[in-house]
Amino acid sequence: MYKLYYYPNNASLAPHFLLHEMSLEYELLLVDRESNFQKSAEYLKLNPAGRIPTLVDGDMVLFESPAICIYLCEQNPDKKLIPALGSPERAKFFQWLTFLNNTLQAELMVYYYPHRHTTEEKNIPSVVAAQEQRIAEVLSIIDSELEGKTYLLGEHISACDFFFFMLAEWSLKIEKSPLSFDNVKRYLQRLAKLPTIRAVCKKEKMDLTPFE
Repeated sequence: MYKLYYYPNNASLAPHFLLHEMSLEYELLLVDRESNFQKSAEYLKLNPAGRIPTLVDGDMVLFESPAICIYLCEQNPDKKLIPALGSPERAKFFQWLTFLNNTLQAELMVYYYPHRHTTEEKNIPSVVAAQEQRIAEVLSIIDSELEGKTYLLGEHISACDFFFFMLAEWSLKIEKSPLSFDNVKRYLQRLAKLPTIRAVCKKEKMDLTPFE
């Protein structure tokens, strides 16, 4: 049985979606961020980065959300949430998962934690304003990609879509939110109706009404 250390609406959300979508046996272990448990000696033995999520599968211990997503998909290829080995679609899968993690998620982290990116408090508003613009540019790229497509890779859902839904939810506070882009809006509204999205968001007490 998989064990997922998680916190609601955190980077553990994408792996949680996949575990549910693939009907895998798993246990959710809540990381108490209020007591900073992710920085405890006990947790750091599993995840030296002191972040969420961590996946435990027997002797295998993994951290970093995209790595966990890839592992789950490759361990369960019959669920078809990652394209076949050697296929052009698989290359596109890694392209978009990397883009989402290294670009959109990275930009969101600067937006939410601007104090980590300046030594002058007076600069924080400028950092946040720059990130508003940068995140909108990234969402515009994804909007163009979704033109005439059902999912990021075409007509078949993949882990990339669940990963993007997680990041899109985090992006709702941006002035030009994901719902400002026609293609992204239609896509997110479609995803929000999926049984897995609804069930996991209910479990994590997340509000889906913005996507209705």
